[in-house]
Amino acid sequence: MKRKALTALLAAAAAISVLAIAPSAASAWAPAGQATIHPGVQVVTDGAQCTSNFVFQDASNVYLGQAAHCSGTGSSTDTNGCTSGSLPIGTPVDIDGASHPGVLAYNSWLTMQAKNEKDANTCAFNDLALIKIDPADVANVNPSVPSLGGPTGVGAWGAAGSTVYTYGNSELRGGVTALSPKQGVVVQNTGGGWSHDVYTATPGIPGDSGSGFMNANGGAIGVLSTVQIAPLAGSNGVGDLAREIAYMQAHSAFGAVNVVPGTQPFNGNLLSAIGSA
Repeated sequence: MKRKALTALLAAAAAISVLAIAPSAASAWAPAGQATIHPGVQVVTDGAQCTSNFVFQDASNVYLGQAAHCSGTGSSTDTNGCTSGSLPIGTPVDIDGASHPGVLAYNSWLTMQAKNEKDANTCAFNDLALIKIDPADVANVNPSVPSLGGPTGVGAWGAAGSTVYTYGNSELRGGVTALSPKQGVVVQNTGGGWSHDVYTATPGIPGDSGSGFMNANGGAIGVLSTVQIAPLAGSNGVGDLAREIAYMQAHSAFGAVNVVPGTQPFNGNLLSAIGSA
Protein backbone atom coordinates (compact mmCIF):
# COMPACT_ATOMS: atom_id res chain seq x y z
CA MET A 1 0.00 0.00 0.00
CA LYS A 2 2.88 2.38 0.78
CA ARG A 3 4.36 1.80 -2.69
CA LYS A 4 1.00 2.55 -4.35
CA ALA A 5 0.61 5.70 -2.28
CA LEU A 6 4.11 6.86 -3.20
CA THR A 7 3.47 6.17 -6.88
CA ALA A 8 0.24 8.18 -6.76
CA LEU A 9 2.01 11.05 -4.98
CA LEU A 10 4.80 11.16 -7.55
CA ALA A 11 2.27 11.13 -10.38
CA ALA A 12 0.38 14.02 -8.82
CA ALA A 13 3.59 16.00 -8.36
CA ALA A 14 4.52 15.42 -11.99
CA ALA A 15 1.11 16.65 -13.11
CA ILE A 16 1.44 19.80 -11.00
CA SER A 17 4.92 20.41 -12.46
CA VAL A 18 3.58 20.18 -16.01
CA LEU A 19 0.79 22.63 -15.21
CA ALA A 20 3.27 25.03 -13.65
CA ILE A 21 5.53 25.28 -16.68
CA ALA A 22 2.88 25.05 -19.38
CA PRO A 23 2.13 28.82 -19.55
CA SER A 24 5.82 29.55 -20.27
CA ALA A 25 6.11 27.16 -23.20
CA ALA A 26 7.96 28.77 -26.10
CA SER A 27 5.17 27.85 -28.54
CA ALA A 28 2.84 30.25 -26.69
CA TRP A 29 4.86 33.31 -27.75
CA ALA A 30 5.78 35.11 -30.93
CA PRO A 31 9.29 34.26 -32.20
CA ALA A 32 11.82 36.46 -30.43
CA GLY A 33 13.08 37.97 -33.66
CA GLN A 34 9.57 38.93 -34.78
CA ALA A 35 7.94 40.02 -31.52
CA THR A 36 7.12 43.73 -31.32
CA ILE A 37 6.38 43.65 -27.57
CA HIS A 38 9.08 42.38 -25.21
CA PRO A 39 11.08 43.41 -22.14
CA GLY A 40 12.76 46.75 -22.73
CA VAL A 41 10.14 48.37 -24.96
CA GLN A 42 9.21 51.95 -24.13
CA VAL A 43 6.00 52.55 -22.19
CA VAL A 44 4.35 55.96 -21.83
CA THR A 45 1.91 56.78 -19.03
CA ASP A 46 0.21 60.18 -19.36
CA GLY A 47 3.26 61.53 -21.21
CA ALA A 48 5.89 59.99 -18.89
CA GLN A 49 8.25 57.64 -20.76
CA CYS A 50 9.77 54.67 -18.98
CA THR A 51 11.27 51.31 -19.94
CA SER A 52 9.45 48.03 -19.34
CA ASN A 53 11.28 45.33 -17.39
CA PHE A 54 9.85 41.81 -17.82
CA VAL A 55 6.77 40.00 -19.12
CA PHE A 56 4.42 38.66 -16.44
CA GLN A 57 1.50 36.25 -16.73
CA ASP A 58 -1.31 34.57 -14.84
CA ALA A 59 -3.88 32.08 -16.09
CA SER A 60 -5.85 34.76 -17.95
CA ASN A 61 -3.70 37.77 -18.82
CA VAL A 62 -0.28 38.91 -19.98
CA TYR A 63 1.39 41.97 -18.47
CA LEU A 64 4.45 44.17 -18.89
CA GLY A 65 6.23 45.35 -15.79
CA GLN A 66 7.20 48.95 -15.20
CA ALA A 67 8.16 51.03 -12.16
CA ALA A 68 5.27 52.25 -10.03
CA HIS A 69 6.69 55.75 -10.06
CA CYS A 70 6.21 55.89 -13.84
CA SER A 71 2.55 56.67 -13.14
CA GLY A 72 3.33 59.06 -10.28
CA THR A 73 1.66 62.47 -10.24
CA GLY A 74 4.18 64.33 -8.09
CA SER A 75 7.71 65.62 -8.72
CA SER A 76 10.81 63.53 -9.34
CA THR A 77 11.66 63.80 -5.65
CA ASP A 78 8.37 62.19 -4.59
CA THR A 79 9.66 58.64 -4.18
CA ASN A 80 7.92 57.43 -1.03
CA GLY A 81 5.26 55.08 -2.36
CA CYS A 82 3.18 55.34 0.79
CA THR A 83 2.66 59.09 0.46
CA SER A 84 3.22 59.95 -3.23
CA GLY A 85 0.34 60.45 -5.64
CA SER A 86 -0.32 58.10 -8.55
CA LEU A 87 -2.63 57.84 -11.51
CA PRO A 88 -5.44 55.34 -10.87
CA ILE A 89 -5.75 51.72 -11.87
CA GLY A 90 -7.26 51.59 -15.35
CA THR A 91 -5.11 54.44 -16.71
CA PRO A 92 -4.19 53.80 -20.38
CA VAL A 93 -0.50 53.14 -21.07
CA ASP A 94 0.98 53.35 -24.55
CA ILE A 95 3.26 50.40 -25.32
CA ASP A 96 5.80 50.71 -28.11
CA GLY A 97 5.08 47.94 -30.63
CA ALA A 98 1.46 47.44 -29.56
CA SER A 99 -1.57 48.25 -31.68
CA HIS A 100 -3.68 49.09 -28.63
CA PRO A 101 -2.91 50.87 -25.36
CA GLY A 102 -2.33 48.73 -22.32
CA VAL A 103 -4.01 49.41 -18.98
CA LEU A 104 -2.42 50.05 -15.59
CA ALA A 105 -3.51 46.95 -13.69
CA TYR A 106 -1.36 46.90 -10.52
CA ASN A 107 0.64 49.60 -8.75
CA SER A 108 2.62 48.93 -5.58
CA TRP A 109 2.23 52.54 -4.42
CA LEU A 110 -1.56 52.39 -4.57
CA THR A 111 -1.53 48.96 -2.92
CA MET A 112 0.66 50.14 -0.04
CA GLN A 113 -1.52 53.19 0.51
CA ALA A 114 -4.68 51.08 0.56
CA LYS A 115 -3.02 48.70 3.03
CA ASN A 116 -1.74 51.62 5.15
CA GLU A 117 1.80 50.24 4.94
CA LYS A 118 4.10 51.58 7.68
CA ASP A 119 7.46 49.91 7.08
CA ALA A 120 9.86 52.66 5.96
CA ASN A 121 11.97 50.48 3.65
CA THR A 122 8.94 48.96 1.96
CA CYS A 123 7.45 52.42 1.41
CA ALA A 124 10.72 53.77 0.01
CA PHE A 125 11.67 50.97 -2.35
CA ASN A 126 8.61 48.90 -3.35
CA ASP A 127 8.34 50.28 -6.90
CA LEU A 128 6.57 47.83 -9.24
CA ALA A 129 3.57 48.21 -11.55
CA LEU A 130 1.93 45.95 -14.12
CA ILE A 131 0.46 46.99 -17.46
CA LYS A 132 -2.17 44.61 -18.81
CA ILE A 133 -1.54 44.01 -22.51
CA ASP A 134 -4.61 44.14 -24.74
CA PRO A 135 -5.58 40.56 -25.71
CA ALA A 136 -5.38 41.56 -29.38
CA ASP A 137 -1.65 42.28 -28.93
CA VAL A 138 -0.67 39.18 -26.95
CA ALA A 139 0.22 37.27 -30.14
CA ASN A 140 3.03 39.81 -30.70
CA VAL A 141 4.68 39.27 -27.29
CA ASN A 142 7.93 37.45 -26.50
CA PRO A 143 9.30 37.40 -22.92
CA SER A 144 13.00 37.38 -23.90
CA VAL A 145 15.23 40.38 -23.09
CA PRO A 146 16.67 41.74 -26.37
CA SER A 147 20.34 40.95 -27.00
CA LEU A 148 20.85 39.45 -23.53
CA GLY A 149 18.25 36.68 -23.62
CA GLY A 150 16.62 35.35 -20.49
CA PRO A 151 15.28 35.86 -17.93
CA THR A 152 15.60 32.35 -16.54
CA GLY A 153 12.98 33.08 -13.87
CA VAL A 154 13.08 35.15 -10.70
CA GLY A 155 16.62 35.19 -9.30
CA ALA A 156 18.50 36.33 -6.22
CA TRP A 157 20.89 39.22 -5.63
CA GLY A 158 24.53 38.51 -4.88
CA ALA A 159 26.90 40.29 -2.54
CA ALA A 160 28.82 43.48 -3.34
CA GLY A 161 30.97 42.89 -6.41
CA SER A 162 28.44 40.59 -8.10
CA THR A 163 27.80 41.06 -11.82
CA VAL A 164 24.43 42.31 -13.07
CA TYR A 165 22.94 42.98 -16.50
CA THR A 166 20.25 45.37 -17.68
CA TYR A 167 18.61 46.72 -20.83
CA GLY A 168 17.73 50.43 -20.94
CA ASN A 169 15.64 52.08 -23.64
CA SER A 170 15.41 55.79 -22.87
CA GLU A 171 14.25 57.91 -25.79
CA LEU A 172 17.23 60.15 -24.97
CA ARG A 173 19.46 57.55 -26.65
CA GLY A 174 17.82 58.40 -29.95
CA GLY A 175 17.12 54.79 -30.85
CA VAL A 176 20.78 53.68 -30.68
CA THR A 177 20.10 50.14 -29.48
CA ALA A 178 23.80 49.27 -29.11
CA LEU A 179 23.77 51.44 -25.97
CA SER A 180 20.85 49.54 -24.42
CA PRO A 181 22.40 46.28 -23.09
CA LYS A 182 24.70 46.97 -20.14
CA GLN A 183 26.77 45.09 -17.60
CA GLY A 184 27.39 46.32 -14.09
CA VAL A 185 28.35 45.48 -10.56
CA VAL A 186 26.56 45.50 -7.21
CA VAL A 187 28.02 48.18 -4.93
CA GLN A 188 25.92 47.58 -1.85
CA ASN A 189 22.64 46.09 -0.70
CA THR A 190 20.53 48.55 1.28
CA GLY A 191 17.06 49.23 2.61
CA GLY A 192 16.87 46.03 4.61
CA GLY A 193 17.17 44.04 1.37
CA TRP A 194 14.59 46.11 -0.52
CA SER A 195 17.12 48.08 -2.61
CA HIS A 196 20.50 47.61 -4.25
CA ASP A 197 22.98 50.22 -5.50
CA VAL A 198 24.69 49.30 -8.76
CA TYR A 199 27.18 50.81 -11.17
CA THR A 200 26.85 50.00 -14.86
CA ALA A 201 29.18 50.84 -17.76
CA THR A 202 26.87 53.75 -18.53
CA PRO A 203 24.40 54.60 -15.77
CA GLY A 204 20.67 54.51 -16.22
CA ILE A 205 19.29 57.84 -17.41
CA PRO A 206 15.82 59.43 -17.36
CA GLY A 207 13.55 57.19 -19.42
CA ASP A 208 15.39 54.03 -18.32
CA SER A 209 13.26 53.94 -15.15
CA GLY A 210 11.59 50.58 -14.75
CA SER A 211 14.30 48.67 -16.63
CA GLY A 212 14.81 45.08 -15.55
CA PHE A 213 18.03 43.77 -13.99
CA MET A 214 19.31 40.19 -14.17
CA ASN A 215 22.04 38.40 -12.25
CA ALA A 216 24.96 36.47 -13.75
CA ASN A 217 22.71 33.45 -14.30
CA GLY A 218 20.01 35.42 -16.09
CA GLY A 219 17.65 35.49 -13.12
CA ALA A 220 15.29 38.48 -12.99
CA ILE A 221 16.30 40.36 -9.84
CA GLY A 222 15.42 44.05 -10.00
CA VAL A 223 13.63 47.12 -11.31
CA LEU A 224 15.53 50.38 -11.92
CA SER A 225 14.04 52.89 -9.53
CA THR A 226 16.33 55.87 -8.95
CA VAL A 227 19.43 57.66 -10.22
CA GLN A 228 21.62 58.19 -7.17
CA ILE A 229 23.23 61.55 -6.38
CA ALA A 230 24.44 60.71 -2.87
CA PRO A 231 26.25 58.91 -1.42
CA LEU A 232 27.16 57.09 -4.65
CA ALA A 233 26.95 59.61 -7.49
CA GLY A 234 26.34 57.99 -10.88
CA SER A 235 24.99 54.77 -9.42
CA ASN A 236 21.44 53.49 -9.77
CA GLY A 237 19.07 52.34 -7.07
CA VAL A 238 17.40 49.07 -8.08
CA GLY A 239 14.40 47.62 -6.28
CA ASP A 240 14.41 43.96 -5.22
CA LEU A 241 12.06 42.22 -7.65
CA ALA A 242 11.54 39.07 -5.58
CA ARG A 243 10.33 41.16 -2.62
CA GLU A 244 8.16 43.33 -4.88
CA ILE A 245 6.50 40.27 -6.39
CA ALA A 246 5.99 38.67 -2.98
CA TYR A 247 4.32 41.85 -1.72
CA MET A 248 2.05 41.97 -4.77
CA GLN A 249 1.07 38.32 -4.40
CA ALA A 250 0.32 38.71 -0.70
CA HIS A 251 -1.58 42.00 -0.76
CA SER A 252 -3.46 42.21 -4.06
CA ALA A 253 -5.62 40.24 -6.46
CA PHE A 254 -2.48 39.33 -8.43
CA GLY A 255 -1.43 36.37 -6.31
CA ALA A 256 -0.94 34.12 -9.32
CA VAL A 257 1.13 36.56 -11.40
CA ASN A 258 4.81 35.95 -11.93
CA VAL A 259 7.70 36.56 -14.34
CA VAL A 260 7.66 34.61 -17.59
CA PRO A 261 11.04 33.05 -18.51
CA GLY A 262 12.47 34.08 -21.87
CA THR A 263 12.45 31.71 -24.82
CA GLN A 264 16.03 32.72 -25.73
CA PRO A 265 18.99 31.47 -23.66
CA PHE A 266 20.66 34.04 -21.42
CA ASN A 267 23.85 35.52 -22.91
CA GLY A 268 26.26 37.04 -20.40
CA ASN A 269 28.82 38.01 -23.05
CA LEU A 270 28.25 41.75 -23.29
CA LEU A 271 30.34 42.22 -26.45
CA SER A 272 28.25 39.58 -28.17
CA ALA A 273 25.06 41.16 -26.82
CA ILE A 274 26.05 44.61 -28.08
CA GLY A 275 26.89 43.14 -31.48
CA SER A 276 23.42 41.67 -31.77
CA ALA A 277 21.63 44.85 -30.66
